Amino acid sequence: MTQPPLRERFAAAAREERPDLAELCLLIGAEADAALDGAARDLAEIELDRLAGLLPFGLAAPLDWAKALHQVLGVAHGFQGSPADYQKLSSSLLQEVLRRRRGLPILLSVVWIEVARRAGAPVYGVALPGHFVVGLGDPDGEHVLVDPFRGGRLLPEQDAERLAAGMIGRPTAAGLMTPADPLDIVQRILNNIRAWAAPQLQHRPAHLWALDLTLLLPRHPAKLRLERAHLLVKLGDFLGGAAEMEEYAEVIGAFDPETAAGIRTQARSARALLN
Repeated sequence: MTQPPLRERFAAAAREERPDLAELCLLIGAEADAALDGAARDLAEIELDRLAGLLPFGLAAPLDWAKALHQVLGVAHGFQGSPADYQKLSSSLLQEVLRRRRGLPILLSVVWIEVARRAGAPVYGVALPGHFVVGLGDPDGEHVLVDPFRGGRLLPEQDAERLAAGMIGRPTAAGLMTPADPLDIVQRILNNIRAWAAPQLQHRPAHLWALDLTLLLPRHPAKLRLERAHLLVKLGDFLGGAAEMEEYAEVIGAFDPETAAGIRTQARSARALLN
């Protein structure tokens, strides 16, 4: 039986009552490289199951889960990150992170979350400013934080708060350590891909598909539609970009007519590039 198109599958998965984080991440990988779909995607799921099966049975305390995950994933299998991983698209693709055992903090955290979840651990992601870590236990009670980018080492909460404060330049607000929603994790992954792709002309196609997937999520910033319009112009689709600028201007015109007028001017300029 033929599967629906990939983006249709992504949109459907994002709208599930309980979105499957691994499935959405694997579909991002398949969008980046068709060779990562099909068998490669199935093998990635199998690898997550295999890793979960290596954890000891009967764990209960958050610290015991943290130590076991560090031993299996960080020590025995070498999952961790390095500054060089920020320069690679593969560091944002779950299939490749499972193969290379290297990735960005958020993708390594996805590995920790998915392996721990399969083994029955109480696990959640924590979206710190500029970094991503994993919590084990009850976020409102007994819990520990671990840093998968550093092999799953324990991260005392006060150190996490200092890390976050250093990124934003001020003391952190309450609620910073609350569990991250799966769709917010997926959007942050796609944001990372956009940030990686934006500076380089040759990566503009990746910038476009990351935008397109983000726009398929049930919630996303409306201004991304304007970003997409400008990107279409940069890719040479002047008419398509101008049309999307005008659509966006129509949406915001009722409450921000000045900005809408400026965007319509940009749309006319884009059309003029055809001359």
